[in-house]
Amino acid sequence: MILEAVMLQVKKGMEQEYEEAFRKASKIISSMKGYISHELQRCMEAEGKYLLLVWWETLEDHKVGFRQSHEYQEWKNQLHHFYDPFPTVEHFQKVDLS
Repeated sequence: MILEAVMLQVKKGMEQEYEEAFRKASKIISSMKGYISHELQRCMEAEGKYLLLVWWETLEDHKVGFRQSHEYQEWKNQLHHFYDPFPTVEHFQKVDLS
């Protein structure tokens, strides 16, 4: 399992519209092969700042299965115009501490 983590900056004054659009777009990502779960967190200190966390079965499920799909184009159309600057997506793997 991998974790996709994205720090998002939404254009000023568009936060409510973004959250509504994200609720609708969530149906897209949650239908994808390899998707496990996701959550969107709103920053308490910085207006318009969000943290998106998405758990995938494999890195390929995100980078190939989702990012190269028709569904991703719809996700992009619904959400990408809210971001400034455009976010950097990072992937993480749990460290075994036992």
